Amino acid sequence: MLVCHCNLITQKEIEQVIVGLLDNDPWQLIVPAKVYHTLKKRGRCCGCFPNVVETIIRVTEEYHRRLGAGETEIVPFLDRVRGLRGQYGSSSHEGRKTDHRAA
Repeated sequence: MLVCHCNLITQKEIEQVIVGLLDNDPWQLIVPAKVYHTLKKRGRCCGCFPNVVETIIRVTEEYHRRLGAGETEIVPFLDRVRGLRGQYGSSSHEGRKTDHRAA
């Protein structure tokens, strides 16, 4: 599935980058800018960033479950990430109006 139309980045590419970053440091905070930097791309319209954040959360959860990390370690970490997203990211909808349509 194509996640970023501006840079032609697929869901699978983003997931692979996230797993690679987690292999280096399993408890680092991964943000869309870090994913794009690793892919040697940059956010253009940044409309895909909310989907990238959801992918980061999902893949990070799955990664830590595969490693055998307990819920007591995974849940507080991801709750902090979700809280930051609610505080900084999802309320403004990238500055678009509610009637905005891309196509």
